Amino acid sequence: MNHTGTIRHAGWPHALALRLHAVVLAAVAVVFLALTLQAPALAQQPILDPAPESPVQGQVPGNTRGTVSDTDLWRAVRQGVAGSVSIPDRNAATLVQSEGELWRSIRNGPLALYGSWALLATVVALSLFFAIRGRIRIEHGRSDRTITRFVAVERFGHWLLAISFIVLALTGLNVMYGRYVLLPLIGPDAFGAITMFGKYLHNYLAFAFMAGLVIVFLMWVRHNLPDRTDIKWVLQGGGVLSRRLHPPAKKFNAGQKVIFWLTILCGVSISLSGWTLLFPYTTHFFSGTFEVVNTVFGSELPTALTPLQEQQLASLWHSIMSVFLICVILAHIYIGTIGMEGAFDAMGSGEVDLNWAKEHHSLWVDEVMAREGEQDGGAKAQPAE
Repeated sequence: MNHTGTIRHAGWPHALALRLHAVVLAAVAVVFLALTLQAPALAQQPILDPAPESPVQGQVPGNTRGTVSDTDLWRAVRQGVAGSVSIPDRNAATLVQSEGELWRSIRNGPLALYGSWALLATVVALSLFFAIRGRIRIEHGRSDRTITRFVAVERFGHWLLAISFIVLALTGLNVMYGRYVLLPLIGPDAFGAITMFGKYLHNYLAFAFMAGLVIVFLMWVRHNLPDRTDIKWVLQGGGVLSRRLHPPAKKFNAGQKVIFWLTILCGVSISLSGWTLLFPYTTHFFSGTFEVVNTVFGSELPTALTPLQEQQLASLWHSIMSVFLICVILAHIYIGTIGMEGAFDAMGSGEVDLNWAKEHHSLWVDEVMAREGEQDGGAKAQPAE
């Protein structure tokens, strides 16, 4: 009895201890479970007040990116962010220049495509015109007299400009279309040699072309100023659509004046863009031009262009204007050779048939005759050989 009573007296605190221990264990378990459930959420929370050496938004000490996404890095690279380099060429600090991809897609895409269409359309149009109209003949036939059309210095300036332009056009077209047209025909070795030789020709004959532009402009600018006689010539279509219509014209008719000014203006534009390509990163023609355009027209063209952007715009503009001028000169070559009888003599020997001159440049013939004081072609009119 006493023993039993003693056991009951000792068991009461022991049971209480067991209950307290169970409560503590339960509390610890609840806290541990709560922390376990909250751990993923806590891992995503930014550290608002980090220690000096703790990670900040994924970055860790030592300029290591840590958990920052590589997507952010390459997005910045793709957008043209520049780093730092120790070499003189600061352009190397930009890994990716996005405008370069745009330049390449335009040059190899619409520029090459539409340029080829323009060249083909010009050839087709001239061929159709020749098939329909035929060669423009001297209506009254060749006479036994000639008149001096162009003296030696004029022919020199013309041929300097013409020959240099033809070589520049062929070598330039090879750069744009050679890999598609010439390379499959002659193979890579021959194509590489021709292209390299053409590159040197293109670079050095560019200066001959510029010199020819200056010479031709100084010699003929006064003869190519528009006047009232050009209106009648244009209204009558230059007489090319009729076999008996010969509108009066001075030394240069309205059609030749258009050719002259297109050659001068396009030639100057091609020369400026070509100069930029010959001497890269030394000019700012486009930013300066855009400033003028913005001032005059109130546009918002970019004026803070990088040197590399200047080069890319110069390359595109050089190609566009060159293709356009080639189309213009194709028409000029046509009318000066197979398109019109007697026209080539003007730049061949410099002496043209008197009947030809009267039919196409009657006012100019009258001026020469009046200046020389004769009624039959002037002192410069000579018997034809």
